[in-house]
Amino acid sequence: MAPKPKPVPLQPAPPPSLEDLFTTLNRHIQASAFDNAVKLTDQILAIAPEDEDAFRCKVVALIKNDRIDDALSTIKSSRKQLDDFHFFKAYCLYRQNKLDEALESLKRQERNNETMLLECQILYRLGKMDACLDIYQKLQNSKIDNMEINSVAALVMAGRSSEVQGMLDSLRVKATSSFELAYNTACSLIARKKYTDAEQLLLSGRRIGQEVLMEDNLADDEIEIELSPIAVQLAYVQQLLGRKQDAIEAYTDTIKRDMADESSLAVAVNNLVSLKGPKDVSDSLRKLDRLKDKESQSFRLARGLDLKLSAKEKEAIYANRILLLLHANKIEQARELVSALPDMFPESVTPVLLQAALLVRENKAGKAEEILAQFASKFPEKSKVIHLARAQVAAAAGHPHIAADSLARISDIQHMPATVATLVSLKERAGDIDGAAAVLDAATKWWSNAMTEDNKLNIIMQEAASFKLRHGKEDAAAQLYEELVKSQGSIEALVGLVTTVARMDVDKAELYEKQLKALPGLKGIDVDSLERTSGVKHVEAPRVGVSETYEEGKNKTKTKKKRKRKPRYPKGFDPANPGPPPDPERWLPKRERSTYRPKRKDKRAAQVRGSQGAVVRDKHDTGASSNSSNPKSNHGTSKGAGQNSVSEQTKPSSKSSRKKSRN
Repeated sequence: MAPKPKPVPLQPAPPPSLEDLFTTLNRHIQASAFDNAVKLTDQILAIAPEDEDAFRCKVVALIKNDRIDDALSTIKSSRKQLDDFHFFKAYCLYRQNKLDEALESLKRQERNNETMLLECQILYRLGKMDACLDIYQKLQNSKIDNMEINSVAALVMAGRSSEVQGMLDSLRVKATSSFELAYNTACSLIARKKYTDAEQLLLSGRRIGQEVLMEDNLADDEIEIELSPIAVQLAYVQQLLGRKQDAIEAYTDTIKRDMADESSLAVAVNNLVSLKGPKDVSDSLRKLDRLKDKESQSFRLARGLDLKLSAKEKEAIYANRILLLLHANKIEQARELVSALPDMFPESVTPVLLQAALLVRENKAGKAEEILAQFASKFPEKSKVIHLARAQVAAAAGHPHIAADSLARISDIQHMPATVATLVSLKERAGDIDGAAAVLDAATKWWSNAMTEDNKLNIIMQEAASFKLRHGKEDAAAQLYEELVKSQGSIEALVGLVTTVARMDVDKAELYEKQLKALPGLKGIDVDSLERTSGVKHVEAPRVGVSETYEEGKNKTKTKKKRKRKPRYPKGFDPANPGPPPDPERWLPKRERSTYRPKRKDKRAAQVRGSQGAVVRDKHDTGASSNSSNPKSNHGTSKGAGQNSVSEQTKPSSKSSRKKSRN
C-alpha cells in the first residue's frame, strides 16, 4: 500500500500593511470606537514601535475613552518624547486634579491657543481668576468658538460681575445667543442682586436650550439632564426672592427624578438641606449621604463631585454636614469631620469657625474664644469675621469684656450705630462706664468729620446725651443737647435740653422752654390760675345709694387681678420634655381603678368542720340576724352612716374567712 502524502503546511497570511491598518484606525476613530482604536494602535506599534502617529492616536483614544490613568502611563512609558506630549500629560494631570503638576508640565510646551486655553482651565480650577482673565483677554482676537462663555464664568468667579455686560457689548454678543451664556450671565445678575432679571434670563435660557437640543435630536431625558443646571439655578433664585416653598418643591423634584448631572444634584441637595435647617435632621443627613464616596468610611465627597464642584461649593456641603451632626448630637462624627477641614480648605476661615461652634456645643466657650483669637492674630487679613464670631461667643458665655475687646478690633465698623450701641451695652455690663463714654465720644467725633449723605451724627449725639444723663453727667449731656439744637434744630434735642438744664438751672431751662412750640389744644388754658385752684370739691352721694356704692367698691377690691406667677416644677423636671403623661386614676383608691384585681378568696373557708351532719353558721349571718332583731340601730342611721356600714361589711370579708380556717 502506497504511503499517504504528507499534508502541505498552510502558509501564514501576510500581515496587513500599515496603510490598511491606519485606514481601519481612522474608521474606528470616526465611529468613536475608541476601544477598537486602542487595540489597533497596539498592532501598529508591534509592527512599527517608533511610529509617532500611532503613539499619538493611542494616547488620544485613551483620553477620549476616559482612561486617563492608562493614557498617563503610556506617555510616561514612551521612550521617545513627542513635541505635544507635554500638552497631553498636562491635560491628564488636569483631569486627575493634580493642577500644580499640570501647570508645570504645560510650561514645557510651546505656547499656542490650545495650551493657553488649557492653562485658563487649570487656573480657573485653582481659583486664580485674575490670571485666567488675563489669558482670555489675550485670546479675544483669536476666533475661538464660545470663548465668551468661559470669560463670563471667570468674571463671575472673580467677583467682577459688574464687568460682564461691558465685555458682552465689546464682543457684540447677546446674552441669549446660547443657553450656556444665558446661564452664566444670569449668575452675574444674581451676584449683583438683580434676582428678577436673573429669573427671566434663566427662563429664556431654558427655552433656547430646549429648542437647540431638540434640533440636535437628543432624547427628552438627555435634554433634561443637559438643562438641569438651569433648573437648579432657577430654584436658587426663587429661594433668594423669598418663595421658599417653590424652591423646596423644585429641589425635591430634581432629587427625586434623579435626572441631573452630579454637580447639579449636589447643589440641589445642599440647598434643600440649608432651607430645611434643623427640621428633620435625620432625613437631611440621609440626603447628604448620597454625595458620599461609597468606599470611604467617613464622609468624603465622591471623586467625580470632588473634581467638578468649586471649592466654595464643597466647603458649603461639608459645613452643612457638620452643622447637621451638631443638631443631631453626633459630636464624635462632627469632631472627626472638623479636624479634616483645615487640610481641605487651608485658605478659608470656615474650618476654624466650625471648630469654635463644636467647642461651644461642648460647653467649652473659653477654648473657642482662645482658638479664634489665635487665628485672628495669625491671619489679620481674615480676622474681621473671626472677631465678630469671638464677640458673639464671649457675649453668650457672659464675658462682656472679651466681647467688647473683639468688636473694638474691627476698625472699619467702629462708627456704625449698631456697633456703637453693642459696645456701649457690653462695656456697661462689664462695669466700664468710662470706656462706654469713650466709645460714644469717638463715634460723635467720627460722624462730625464725615462727609456722607446718610450722616448718623444726630442719632449718635442723642444716644450719647441720654447715656451721660443716665450716668449723672448732666453738664456733658446738656452740652450735647445744646449742640444738637444749634446744628440740627431737633425738637427731641430741645426737649432733652430743657429737662436736663431744669435739674441745674431753672431760669436757663425756662429760656429754652420758650423755644418750644405751644400745643394746639392748650391755647385757652391759664396755667397760673389752674395751679391756684383748690382742686375738685367732694360731693356726697345720696344716702340711698351709700350701701350700694360701698358694696360695689367692696366687689371691685375683691376682683383685683392676681399676679401671675411662674409654675414651680419638681426638681429635674423639664417642661419642654415632660415625658409620658401621669396616670389619670392616680388619686382614686386602688379598688376603684380599672387595673385593680381583688385578692383570691381562700377556698378552705368553705370546707365543713365538725361531725358529719352538723350545720355551721357564718359570722356575717349571725350579724345580719342580730341587726334585724335590733330595730333601733336601723332607725337611727344617716346617709353617711349607711355608706360607712357598707364599706365595713366589704372590708373584713376575707378576714372572717381566715378566722374560720383557724378555728
